[in-house]
Amino acid sequence: MKLTLKIQLAILSGMLLLAGCGSNGDGLGSVSPTTGWQYNNPENGGFEVVTDHEQEPGPGLVYIKGGTFTMGRTQEDLLYRWNKEPRKVTVSSFYMDQTEIRNVDYREYLHWLQRVFVDQPEVHQHALPDTLVWRQKMSYNEPYVDYYFRHPSYNNYPVVGVSWVQAKDYCVWRTDRVNERRLIERGILKMDPQQVGRENFNTQAYLAGKYEGVVNQNLPSLDPDKETRRVRMSDGILLPQYRLPTEAEWEYAALGYIGNSYENNVYQRRMYPWDGHNVRNSKKKHRGKMMANFKRSEGDMMGTAGKLNDKASITAPVNSYWPNDYGLYCMAGNVNEWVKDVYRPSSHEDVNGFRPYRGNVFKKYVRNEDGSIAARDSLGRLREVPISEEEAAGRRNYSKADYRNYQDGDIRSRIDYDSQQASEGNSTQQMYTDEASLVSDQARVYKGGSWNDRAYWLNPATRRFLDQNEAANDIGFRCAMTNVGSPKGQK
Repeated sequence: MKLTLKIQLAILSGMLLLAGCGSNGDGLGSVSPTTGWQYNNPENGGFEVVTDHEQEPGPGLVYIKGGTFTMGRTQEDLLYRWNKEPRKVTVSSFYMDQTEIRNVDYREYLHWLQRVFVDQPEVHQHALPDTLVWRQKMSYNEPYVDYYFRHPSYNNYPVVGVSWVQAKDYCVWRTDRVNERRLIERGILKMDPQQVGRENFNTQAYLAGKYEGVVNQNLPSLDPDKETRRVRMSDGILLPQYRLPTEAEWEYAALGYIGNSYENNVYQRRMYPWDGHNVRNSKKKHRGKMMANFKRSEGDMMGTAGKLNDKASITAPVNSYWPNDYGLYCMAGNVNEWVKDVYRPSSHEDVNGFRPYRGNVFKKYVRNEDGSIAARDSLGRLREVPISEEEAAGRRNYSKADYRNYQDGDIRSRIDYDSQQASEGNSTQQMYTDEASLVSDQARVYKGGSWNDRAYWLNPATRRFLDQNEAANDIGFRCAMTNVGSPKGQK
């Protein structure tokens, strides 16, 4: 759809106004300091630059100002696993969900999948949470099997029975729905409830020109040879992807160190997401009340009828109890939460000190013979394949992650094990005593403690793992988003 000259000039004037405001320290001026050519001027070729831009937070997210902290053990290692030795690391600023993902949030996701993938019912089926995680041979938990996920009384409760893989897919879906809405609100796309199958909005496909949608009006182009153009990432309209937080990010956010630091010093390392070594509130108004939802002792899930200790037998609403200093709820107790990392006992020794993470699998888009990006897959997403070892061999930035498992992150995320490798002594599995060890590249970390855990697991440093395709009635998740640009966040 062509824009009228009046609309084009109005939008162009706004862009030039922004560009002409000069620099305020972080922003750009109106003229390139390296060439002397003016930005956003259609008369000199129309190189477009958005100036003085700061990222907006996505829906549901809280800003987490980054910094340095000591990651790892703050209390006695009762299990003697030696897998959380203290180490000083730095976490960049990022965003994180204020609460755990709720049942109603996940049902919205399922509704969309069922509505869009009419001819591919398996997509919806694969995303369903496993409600049988509530079933116990010696407990009457069938009401939770039947009602916990679907009944409106549990709308505001954390979704459980979701595997790591399902949580990751939810993050992709949420990214696309948020960015699609941003384009609709800016009048670029029209609402399209008739999307079916692969013809649905995907952020990466849109940026690559593989998704058109119902266009209302594209942006005016300052290129003299083009009248309009599609939105680019450089316009600052589309947000970075929602994703699972890394283990370091999650632990840092849970500790909320902005509340117990002065100048550049942390004056007290926290054992929990609150001050002190107790699990009860120490403030006069709420003194003695439990700070989180957890199991106080064997068989004691909620206390006595006259004085319930945490007012929850299983999970509690996601905004229960008191938020930590970042404003995050239930970073201890309620449900454990999936994080992005592959589990290794020695991760604290191996990972980098800046933005530590284990689990990278670098990929590239599948391309046609002419170099163009190949058609989308059946879900409407761009097809990706891991960078091969041959391709990585000549690139310094794809160096091996470590020497004990050269496949841990940079090339692929799979361990091939056989007796020959064992005899040669070059297998990751030799780190463990049993060939059938549960620790593999599909083992993912979860943290935080839950309604079914003792207080020990409320410590943000504690870590456990589960296969990425399995689920439990005490594991949920929340999403994170990278903060791009200044670590100070919005002005």
